[in-house]
Amino acid sequence: MRFRTVVALIGALALSLVTGCAKGGSAGSSANTVTYWLWDANQLPAYRACAKGFERENPGLKVKITQIGYNDYWTKLTASFIAGTQPDVFTDHIQKFGQFSDLKVLEPLDNLRIKASDYQPGLADNWIGEDGHRYGAPKDWDTVALFYNRKMAKAAGISAEQFDTLSWNPRDGGTFEKAIAHLTVDKNGRRGDEPGFDKNNVKVYGLATGGAGDGSGQIQWSAFTGSAGWSYTDKKRWGTKYNYDSDTFQAIVDWYFGLAKKGYLAPLEVYGDTANPPNAQMAAGKAATAFDGAWLLSTYYGAKGLDVGTARTPVGPTGKRATMMNGLADSVSKGARNKEGARKWVAYLASDACQTLVGEYGIVFPATRAGTKAAVAAYEKQGVDTTAFTQPVADKKDFTTFSFPITNYAADVYALMRPAMQDLYANDAPVSGLDETNRQINFLLNQ
Repeated sequence: MRFRTVVALIGALALSLVTGCAKGGSAGSSANTVTYWLWDANQLPAYRACAKGFERENPGLKVKITQIGYNDYWTKLTASFIAGTQPDVFTDHIQKFGQFSDLKVLEPLDNLRIKASDYQPGLADNWIGEDGHRYGAPKDWDTVALFYNRKMAKAAGISAEQFDTLSWNPRDGGTFEKAIAHLTVDKNGRRGDEPGFDKNNVKVYGLATGGAGDGSGQIQWSAFTGSAGWSYTDKKRWGTKYNYDSDTFQAIVDWYFGLAKKGYLAPLEVYGDTANPPNAQMAAGKAATAFDGAWLLSTYYGAKGLDVGTARTPVGPTGKRATMMNGLADSVSKGARNKEGARKWVAYLASDACQTLVGEYGIVFPATRAGTKAAVAAYEKQGVDTTAFTQPVADKKDFTTFSFPITNYAADVYALMRPAMQDLYANDAPVSGLDETNRQINFLLNQ
């Protein structure tokens, strides 16, 4: 057994001890039932509708869907692999792919004959393992953009056109930092760029905090590092060297977390890492803008009393805008009780039939082009402008899109980078300390 597999198993076993795994088969598992886990309650009705369509096409087969909240989902899923209570099929995240690859808990899906051209660019290829086999069928995708409070923007004299033409650099923050400073208001009504501004008593922060993040910085700093030309690893997929020791990366995160020292971004201790997400801060009137993902479009637009607009990510030093483009997939557990039924269900989930149906619910962008088209139409009916999220996928001239880093030891990278980033944000630790963290990560990757 390879060293990295042993390390991954130790981590997974620790999780199982915390959650208290019960021995035995998956609940509801039988020859004519496929068990399926997902985490998003908003998507549950759409996938129940897909299950009905699947059952009509496959008489005798039933799909049992279990929804588990995101924070508990991964702990319970990892523990289930150890206990032997895993679902037949589950919603998978690319950030977890490396860990599950190490654990060897995924069933190859080569026989599904997934064609990359049937899906939005890059989504299918990301789920090819280091061994060349497919382990996920494309499900949906998301990008990141800037949400802003229209009322606060109007009071600050910043137009929608100005939001959409912001640029930044790590030296002085560019027009992006100027806008964020002007949107920040202290308890006495002074703006962040006005004399006498009290950075220690802020009423409205110009930019909502997404916490310290981890090694990906999806809704925190990834739009900045991407538009500066920095890459997480030495290869697009299955890299063997991380680049957190890069001068470019360290200068960017030093500038980004420095926004908190200036009072434009809430200090970590104000909202913590997870208790009050950016959408809650904006809904409460505590922040004027927020970087966030397409999966929360309906949440922002549906927030009571919040008139929200969206803008593209700012132009960076490369002259381009950038956003992470994440894509979820459906995977089959290697220990699935009903593998034949599981493969059929995954194939149906990845089809235009299911993805178009999901798109019509207007809650997420499905992976197929037809599914995406249906979602855009559904959002438009709700009065939701999706341009800031969909344009990066189609416009490669002005945008750079990139994925979560896909490597082995994914759980260990997270465990090392998360406290390191918290130290930068909360304790003003020097960014040069990331050199040692990066060395530890690369040591693991090369075992």
